[in-house]
Amino acid sequence: MVEKLKEVFGKTGAVIREYPMVLVMALIAAASAIFYNSNDYSRQDSFVYLKSGLVASLGISLMFALKMLSQRIGKELLLQVSGILFLIIFYFLLPPGEKQFTEVYAFLLLPTFLLSHLLVSFIAFIGKNRELNFWQYNKNLFINLFLTVVFTGILTAGIMLAILAVDHLFDFNFNSRYYSYTFSFLTIFGSCFIFLLFNEKGLFYLEKNGDYPVILKFFTQYVLVPLLLIYVVILYFYSAKILINWELPRGWVSYLILAYSVVGILAILLVHPLKEDSTKSWVRIFSKIFYYALAPLIVLLFIAIFTRILEYGYTEPRYFVLLLAIWLTAVVFYFIFIRKQTIKFVPVSLFAFGLFSLTFPYLNTFSVAKRSQKSELMKTLTENNLLENGKINFNKKVSDSLVIELSDKFEFLARRNEEEFLLPLLQKKDQAQLVKTTDDGNFNEVRNITRDQFKNVTYNLSDKKINPVSQNITLIAKDFNADLTGYHYLFKAYNYKDNFFEFDHNIVELKMPVSQFKSELFLVFNNQKVNLVPDLQKLFANFPNDGEIKVNQLFITKKIGNYEFKIMFDTLILIKSAGKEPQFLINSESVLILIKGN
Repeated sequence: MVEKLKEVFGKTGAVIREYPMVLVMALIAAASAIFYNSNDYSRQDSFVYLKSGLVASLGISLMFALKMLSQRIGKELLLQVSGILFLIIFYFLLPPGEKQFTEVYAFLLLPTFLLSHLLVSFIAFIGKNRELNFWQYNKNLFINLFLTVVFTGILTAGIMLAILAVDHLFDFNFNSRYYSYTFSFLTIFGSCFIFLLFNEKGLFYLEKNGDYPVILKFFTQYVLVPLLLIYVVILYFYSAKILINWELPRGWVSYLILAYSVVGILAILLVHPLKEDSTKSWVRIFSKIFYYALAPLIVLLFIAIFTRILEYGYTEPRYFVLLLAIWLTAVVFYFIFIRKQTIKFVPVSLFAFGLFSLTFPYLNTFSVAKRSQKSELMKTLTENNLLENGKINFNKKVSDSLVIELSDKFEFLARRNEEEFLLPLLQKKDQAQLVKTTDDGNFNEVRNITRDQFKNVTYNLSDKKINPVSQNITLIAKDFNADLTGYHYLFKAYNYKDNFFEFDHNIVELKMPVSQFKSELFLVFNNQKVNLVPDLQKLFANFPNDGEIKVNQLFITKKIGNYEFKIMFDTLILIKSAGKEPQFLINSESVLILIKGN
């Protein structure tokens, strides 16, 4: 027993000595997650913990990559200082406050995390002709990662169950946050430590030759390859359908092709050493056929993505899909036409494309997306004659679909700090409102502000949603601004989403959607469910005539217990079809809930 303990502590000490900076990053990330969970999310310093956690998490893979490189070339101190400087710069690239931390930063964070992991895969092999060593190194990392997930999952579940048992058996009444603290520490720092234990001394241990794992061959031959065959058959049949019907491909087919490509390349990389084994001819055949089979699908991928780009312009996701399509084309050409191949081309080329997408001036994803959406906005305004003296004429008659398109583009550009471009399009009073809204970080409200400025909107109740022979009453609120006088809380609920809110130790839920198929609207307050459809019926009772009717405000009030709830809408539609019950459609982008105590 003593010898086992010495061995465990010996390995622990070796990990600490070999990977101090990796462990420091993991510790900062775990501590940041714990402090963030223990803090009031509305406080400014809670966002500091979130930023610190994200940057430190990035630092785990970055510092591990630099450690692998230092074991190859030396200069460990210089590499570590360079890594720390990069992380400091990256920290300040993130916004200072949570209000400015929009989904735009996901298009910076996710690719950067991917790049840091790609760096781990090849940084120690740049300029080195060690093909088999490169494969062994990444194979061992892959296996160690899988084992880390299994060990960490079992360890975390076991310790949390132990805490739960002690809590219930001895009546300690632990704070529920202790469980989240334990989970955060074990899944971040614990998993990192376990992973490093599996890697032992690092590079020279990971790249040493070893027997080919039978499980990898089985997994590839009997799981991945059959899945790929299913995917390729589906995609080729879909391609035939497109040619027969002569129609444009659906947008989501892009993701299916990308998934097929990634899984296929992974399968080829997993069985790479077997290509030289004459008894494993299926590997050579599969490797060759895969790239030839992928070529026509890449053409379909380009058609699908350009269909969306030409119609709606570039956004960050469309940019990345296009970039991945170009990268896949390069990979296919490389493995079909280049005789002296190396599998390092896959991660190195993907890293180069990813780095280009984030850093290249003028052509990076953020610049292209903003330029494209600016151009699309001006094109839409010009084609619909909505510009007068360089400003939008909100009094012109427009369709509801056009209003939605314009408001979406306004919100898109506002989230990307393009107020200087948007402000000249508005009147002075509207400019002040836009500036205030963006300064407050209420980017969802930018869409509502833009949409509410249009005074003459025609609503297209098409047969896609509503029976064309039905009679409809549309109520539109002239004023959708909430007067907070006397009210203590304001929440915004969104159609077709789960809407839960907490206040004064109470939980309130607005259950939507209301659709043409089933009219339902419930307010749930502390498990007390109240049907609001009768209140909607009362709203329409005062307006028996069909058509579009503008009212000053559109709301219902409900008293439940010691609280009064005011629920505000901007557009409601009553659909009256012969032989059917009247149905309600909430056409509001969002619904406001005001609460006060009686």
